[in-house]
Amino acid sequence: MAPPSQPPHRGHTTDADSLDPSADAPRDRSDDALPDEHLLREAERIAVAVGRMFPGLCEVVLHDLRRPRSAIRVIENNLSGRQVGDSATELGLRRIADPDYPSVIQNYGNQFPDGRPAKSTSIGIKNAEGRYVAALCLNLDVSMLSPLTMTLANLVATDIDHRDETLETLRDRTERELRTVIDSFAAQRSSTPRSLNRGQKRELVQQLHREGFFETRSSAQHIADQLGISRATVYNYTK
Repeated sequence: MAPPSQPPHRGHTTDADSLDPSADAPRDRSDDALPDEHLLREAERIAVAVGRMFPGLCEVVLHDLRRPRSAIRVIENNLSGRQVGDSATELGLRRIADPDYPSVIQNYGNQFPDGRPAKSTSIGIKNAEGRYVAALCLNLDVSMLSPLTMTLANLVATDIDHRDETLETLRDRTERELRTVIDSFAAQRSSTPRSLNRGQKRELVQQLHREGFFETRSSAQHIADQLGISRATVYNYTK
């Protein structure tokens, strides 16, 4: 999703209408039939409460990892421009694939689509079977804090362990975005995707791999179709 030309609305978008545990928040009727629904409902209340502690400053997002294609269930203090029903980020997909993936990734550097720096923490939520079913993510807008005095340095700082690593992008990674990146790469070389030479296609595939476009199941086939090569060749080019 391209960065918005206007700053995103700093209100909240959520399917949890109230902090009252008895409130009936609107949701997909099929949710109740899914296992671990009670965990998600409790996490909703936490997401809303934490978001309301930091209005306009900290985006709080609850991802339903049982539904990776429409994972965002609550988004309080919407700073990234995403919506309820958007897909999971790279971190969510890694947790779905690997139950041993770290449950807490804390204080890593991030960036909103419009370029503002963010400080993020992602908390995975497991069910009784040890499988990730949700993730609670906090994205702090540090663009307003960084110019302040050095007394705020610890609040703005990100962990050195993740400083040089892009863990996720705060946008919905859709097929449309994938096509846009491929078309842009080809246009910069005065070509079309299928007309790129072998070396250029390899360079493009490796770029897409670094940027996390291989996290979704169908992405390799979409890339192959765009470049006019086989799915096996796409995977070979990632090496």
